[in-house]
Amino acid sequence: MAPGLARAEMKEGRSHAEEASDIEELLAAGNHREALARCARVYAAPIGRLCMAFTGSQADSEELVQETLLAAYDAFPTYRAEGSVRAFLFGIARRICGRFSETQARQKARLRLVHDTSSGRADAGELALEKERASRTREALSKLKPSEREALVLRYDAGLSFREVAQACGIDEAAARKRVSRALGKMRAEIGEE
Repeated sequence: MAPGLARAEMKEGRSHAEEASDIEELLAAGNHREALARCARVYAAPIGRLCMAFTGSQADSEELVQETLLAAYDAFPTYRAEGSVRAFLFGIARRICGRFSETQARQKARLRLVHDTSSGRADAGELALEKERASRTREALSKLKPSEREALVLRYDAGLSFREVAQACGIDEAAARKRVSRALGKMRAEIGEE
């Protein structure tokens, strides 16, 4: 998906700013179908990277990109151009990924009837401690602001650089570093680590 889109974008030689301007003009004119096609060409790959960071699954991320673009199409009539088209799309993608992650977590919690004891540990106490640490970590993660949780997940779960985190969140690199640092501090305080 992404390599073909990137090649198509490079062939035209148009900048993202020019494309964004064209998309905004199409939206203002009410040509939502063409605006969607251009959004898919310009923004599908970056949205896909964001979705991949949240899901860890190429198939799920491709579905979420499509869902994001469809949701954007439905929201185009209400687009007021108060921010960039890119920020508008990434906001939709982050909400959709958040919903997807919550749904997945609920499904996993329902399926987690018996903890996997095939890890080779004989000590039930150690297993209980590990389970408690994991539970505290999940609880602390759920208490973070969504923007902080997203930055932390993108940085450590997806292994993105701070620059990539900034791009995925639509912020500058310094803000991405602050979000990750703030999130780590809150996690440590919540879990009780130094």
